[in-house]
Parts: sequence; structure tokens; C-alpha cells
Amino acid sequence: MLKKLFSARNVLVPPPETPTDTRIYAVGDIHGRVDLLSRLHRRIREDVAASAAGRNVIVYLGDYVDRGETSKNVINLLLDEPIAGLEPIFLTGNHEEMMLEFLDNAAVGAMWLHNGGDATAYSYGVRLATPSGVDHRHIEMQRMLREKVPDRHLKFFRDLKLFHTEGGYLFVHAGVQPGIPIEKQTSRDLLWIRKEFIASQADHGYCVVHGHTIFTEPDIRPNRIGIDTGAYYTDVLSCLVLEGTEQRFIQT
Repeated sequence: MLKKLFSARNVLVPPPETPTDTRIYAVGDIHGRVDLLSRLHRRIREDVAASAAGRNVIVYLGDYVDRGETSKNVINLLLDEPIAGLEPIFLTGNHEEMMLEFLDNAAVGAMWLHNGGDATAYSYGVRLATPSGVDHRHIEMQRMLREKVPDRHLKFFRDLKLFHTEGGYLFVHAGVQPGIPIEKQTSRDLLWIRKEFIASQADHGYCVVHGHTIFTEPDIRPNRIGIDTGAYYTDVLSCLVLEGTEQRFIQT
């Protein structure tokens, strides 16, 4: 059980650090861009080769799927081509939540498809169903998607973590509700929160590394670091590299 609590203090003292002899790579929202992920992985491999750290960790912040048309390929790459020498941590994003919900409940089809789920369905070989009526169309697309998504992909999605901590850092998809201990945060906030978290100057007990909210460049604040640079739209997939108190970036 985590004991560190979130407080109303406005300054993080001392500055966050990684665990001793540990380098951490944190990857922002991929959104079905296997081309960018492959390019970023090559650059990370080069960086790892020069690392003197005894332990190297890579944390993916979720939103692997939707919008881009190679979501299936993204999951295949993550499963089949891990970066040697890196300990992988896979977090879930709100888009993985929507996809899994659609697989259980076709009634949410309109929301998921509108938010880029149509591209994910396409990547798995599902085409727009022909039955008349929106409800029937979504039911038929759900049936086809259930048949097309490999079991190992479903296991990947269902095993994703909500958050991860390393030293003075908390890694999560969207952010946290200020003033609430991490163990009492709701999954809704961890995956969907935006304004209350982005605007907060509170000390959350950790420096929070997050995606979900798009910035034109990484947004570095005393209490958080946002690394979603809108890869699907901008072709810029960002990776934050942390070692000791150092913070730097690798980008496509």
C-alpha cells in the first residue's frame, strides 16, 4: 500500500529523483502510429546502448489505439519487439477503456467510433457493417471485432495498469484529482481528468508524468510533466528520459 499522500503544498522539495542506478523512459500517447513508435524505439535503443544505469525501465502511458490506422500493428510491435535491456511497464489509457467497453457493450459504439475507434476496428479487419439502423450496425461491428482481436491482444489490454511509481515520480495516463491519495483515486480521474489537474499547482506527493492532454511541446511544471505531443496529428511522439534528477527528451 502506498503511504505517500497528496498535499496542498505548492512546491516539490526536494526535486524528484529516480531510484538509485535507474534510468526511466516514459512514452506518450501513440494512437495507432506504428511508424512513429518504430522510429522512437530505434532512438531509445541507441540511448540505452549508452546507458551506464544498472536498471533501465520503459513506461508507456496508454492510448496505444484509435485515430491512427495501425493500432493492431502497434500492439504487435509492443508484444513481439520489446527493447532489449528495458523493463516494460504498460499503463492503460481512456481509449483502451473505451475499446474494452465496446467489446462488452455495443451501446457505447457511437462514442468509441467517434473518438477514433473506427480506425482501430479497421486495423483489425472490421469494416462498416451493413445492417440498417445504427444499433444493429454497432452490434454487428462488435461481433466482428470480437472475432478479429487476437486473444493475446485482449490479454494485453486487460492486464494494463492504472498507474506506476518510481522514486519521486508517478506515471499515469491523464493525471490525478488534487488532494486525494493515489490509492483512493478513481479510474475515471486517472484516465480522463483534465482541467482540474492541468490547472493545479498543488504538490501531488510525486511529480506526475502524464499524457492525455495535448501540448505542442512537453509541458514541464514543478508538479507534473505532460508528454502527449499529439503524435497522430503532429508526427511527434515524445519520450521523457529520467535519471537521478535529470530530465530530457527523445522525440520522433
